[in-house]
Amino acid sequence: MISLRTNSTAQMVQKHLNKATNGINNCIMQLTTGCKINSAKDNPANFAIMKNMESKLSSLNVAQDNISIGNDMLETASSNAELLIQHTSRIRDLCQQACNGTYGEDSVNAIKSEIQARLDEINRIYDSTDFNGIKIFIPDNGDERIINIQVGVDSSESSRIGVNTALNYERIDSVDDLNITDSSVLDRIDGMLNSLTNYQVRIGASQNRLEYAFEANEITSENLTSSLSTIRDADIAKVSSELIRYQILQQACATLLSTANQMPSIALTLLSGLNHR
Repeated sequence: MISLRTNSTAQMVQKHLNKATNGINNCIMQLTTGCKINSAKDNPANFAIMKNMESKLSSLNVAQDNISIGNDMLETASSNAELLIQHTSRIRDLCQQACNGTYGEDSVNAIKSEIQARLDEINRIYDSTDFNGIKIFIPDNGDERIINIQVGVDSSESSRIGVNTALNYERIDSVDDLNITDSSVLDRIDGMLNSLTNYQVRIGASQNRLEYAFEANEITSENLTSSLSTIRDADIAKVSSELIRYQILQQACATLLSTANQMPSIALTLLSGLNHR
């Protein structure tokens, strides 16, 4: 039907022209951002899933940082415990030396002087070992100092690893409290060494747990990243093909719209022919 008042053909062509133009704009957006979902209107359900995945990935990155910092703290504890072992081992050697009856008073006093220096250093290390304001060795609740390391992304118990960094051993402030010429002192020093060694074993086991947690988070992060890529990332080859298709449709619609816009003028031509009769 040829009409002066309503050009339905032009309206139809314009609708498809707008659709092609919107398709081009969407393809350009995907190509410039690399994402097929750039706002909630693109795919509301997948947009919500994508945001949840992005949030979880961000939380996993924070958890990995927490684990790394926790490992740094435990390494500080282990390294300083090793220093305590070295000083205590030297004290044992000196006591074993003093137990030998071949040393006179001056020699024993010289041995005592070094033992006292070692004891002072042991106690200084114990009191001053610090990580980010935390006195690692000093208990804060009975015999424990429990430090919870957030290794997961939620508030569940499985997202935390509690580490007891308190170091409990027989503290000796003065060499006068040791009968260094009596061989029984060696058993006492051995007890200190056993406590320090057991401490390192405990800290080492906690370090292993943190490493396992780090690996588990890495696996989760890799799988989550792959799933997020499937939902979010644009297929560049596919989008490029769609862009070409929409460009062809846009050009075709533009040409047809020009033709459709001429249809009312045909009606005028018909009317003009009537006037000449």
